[in-house]
Amino acid sequence: MLRISFALAALLAFATPALAQSAGISIPEPTDGALFALGLVGLVVGRQVAKRRK
Repeated sequence: MLRISFALAALLAFATPALAQSAGISIPEPTDGALFALGLVGLVVGRQVAKRRK
């Protein structure tokens, strides 16, 4: 499950800006994407920890 979240974060961080630039769309700063990815990873890790405590 953790590998999937890292793959999703990498896709959002690297693929989306390239597609947006080719379409002429302005994109947010890279830090926005990094914070979003860290939030997703935090949710996944938190869920894994909660499952182990049960």
